[in-house]
This record gives sequence, C-alpha cells and structure tokens, in this order.
Amino acid sequence: MPFYVQALLWGLLAGSALVIGAALASVARIPQRLIAAVMAFGAGVLISALSFELIDVAHKRGGLVSTAIGFLLGAVAFTTANVWISHSGGHHRKRSGDHLQKKAREGGGLAIAVGALFDGIPESVTIGVGLLADRNVGLVAVAAVFLSNLPEGLSSATGMRKAGRSNAYIFGVWGSIALACGVAAMLGNMLLAQADPAVIAVALAIAAGAILAMIVDTMIPEAFETTHEYAGLITVIGFLAAFALSKFADH
Repeated sequence: MPFYVQALLWGLLAGSALVIGAALASVARIPQRLIAAVMAFGAGVLISALSFELIDVAHKRGGLVSTAIGFLLGAVAFTTANVWISHSGGHHRKRSGDHLQKKAREGGGLAIAVGALFDGIPESVTIGVGLLADRNVGLVAVAAVFLSNLPEGLSSATGMRKAGRSNAYIFGVWGSIALACGVAAMLGNMLLAQADPAVIAVALAIAAGAILAMIVDTMIPEAFETTHEYAGLITVIGFLAAFALSKFADH
C-alpha cells in the first residue's frame, strides 16, 4: 500500500476521535472532570510523542540548529494563529461549560471549529511525515493525536449542544475536521516524499513546536481548571504510558 494512502488512513483514524467524542457526548452526560482528566492524559501522551518521536528524530536527521529553528517557527506560527482565533471567538474551543455556550451564542461557533482544525493540522501532518522518517507509523504519535482529539470532541460537542446546535451541525463540523486531518496527513507525506532528510527534520520540528504551544495554550489550562491539583499527576501518567508504549513498539 502506498505510504500516502497509509498516511491518509492513519490520519483518519486519529481524527475519528473527534466524531467518537461527539457521539459519546450525544448519548451520555460525560462528567466535566472526566473530560478534563482525559485531556490531561492526552497532553502527557502528546508531550511524550513530540519528545521522543518528533524532536529526537528531527535532531538525529537534521542536527540541533535546524531542529531548534523549526521548533521555534512552529510555536510562533501556532501562537500567531491562536491569537487571531481567540480574538474571533475560538479561545474556549476545548471547553464544554458556560464559556463555550456563551461564545457559540455570540457567533463564535465557526471560530471554535477553525481553532479545532488548526489544532489538528500539525498533529496530523506529523503522522504523514513520520512515515517518511522511518517508513513505519509511530503508534505513540497516532495514539497521542487520538487521545488529544477525543476530549476535544467531547467537550466542544457538549458545549455546542448547550448553545443550541443541532446534531447534524455538530457531526457535520467534526466529521469534516476528521476528514481534513486525514487529508493533512496524506499531504504531509506526499509533498515531502522526495524531500531532503534535513527538510523532513525541519517539518517534524515545526509540527512539534506547534503541538507543544497548543498543549500549553489550550489543553493544560482546561485540564487544570477542572481537575486542579490532579492535572499534573494525570499528565505524568499519560507521558509515562506513551513512553512505555514507544519502548514496547521498538521491540
């Protein structure tokens, strides 16, 4: 199977967590503390993945300077876009309470969706580019993206429903974003298929920088607001679980 097709399928799998989360929110009332705990766990998994599967690989293939430049560029790009999205009404896109309800009523529903899409793009691109780096998809990377998307689908769908959005609207939004995640993974693979290893290293570093900025700006604040002093412990458990999985996969 061509690598770009593999990238598409893995990207769709990771993005499907958005739809799964929205479906769970439609059939059951998920406690906010549980959503926040999953988000904290997913943050830990993502940090582990970007540390050992992105930055480490980028450094080995491209060296310290190119890795550092790419890492900073990714963080700057995400922060710049996140500021615009926040000012447009998407700041609370990972929240399910009154914040999101208020923003959706004020017309921020589109900004919330755009923000969620922007969160998912760098994560998905890493899946496609990662296939170029070692010809095997990183299970930790896919698991990390899946776990970061699941609470986002849960929380945002819950908030949109509180704001009066229909199921057709909610599943249409998240289904489209899940599809976009798969396409982003495929394009990341196709566009860099013939690229120099150093370019691939920079791409991985850029994605890692964007993901780390996203974790700190959007995931950890929401997790801490609800789980409070347990957020750090849950995040560490997620990090450790992903690290163990990566070592298990190596064998």
